[in-house]
Amino acid sequence: QVQLVESGGGLVQPGGSLRLSCTASGFTFSTHYMSWYRQAPGKERELVAGVSVTGANKNYADSVKGRFTISRDNAKNTVYLQMNSLKPEDTAEYYCNARRTGYSTSTAWGQGTQVTVSS
Repeated sequence: QVQLVESGGGLVQPGGSLRLSCTASGFTFSTHYMSWYRQAPGKERELVAGVSVTGANKNYADSVKGRFTISRDNAKNTVYLQMNSLKPEDTAEYYCNARRTGYSTSTAWGQGTQVTVSS
């Protein structure tokens, strides 16, 4: 069964940090480009960060550059999102996505994990 399971969300004060994890099963993780997306209430889902199959290439939304870091561990079938200097506008449901290299459609989406930044 193809599956992505996120964890690590929660409530944090502005300026704080969280690390999200997404563990994959049911497909070959090392052949998939991995991404984190987020969706705030009333807004469209947006791409936050992505990482290539080897981890060598990473891309970030302008709004999170310098604060968020995406990484992956192919031995553990897991992708991470380290989020530092969190702001209230980072509040959203965060989703993990897997897309096989060379394909336009997604292999899987996670169920989401809520991140709330508030004092």
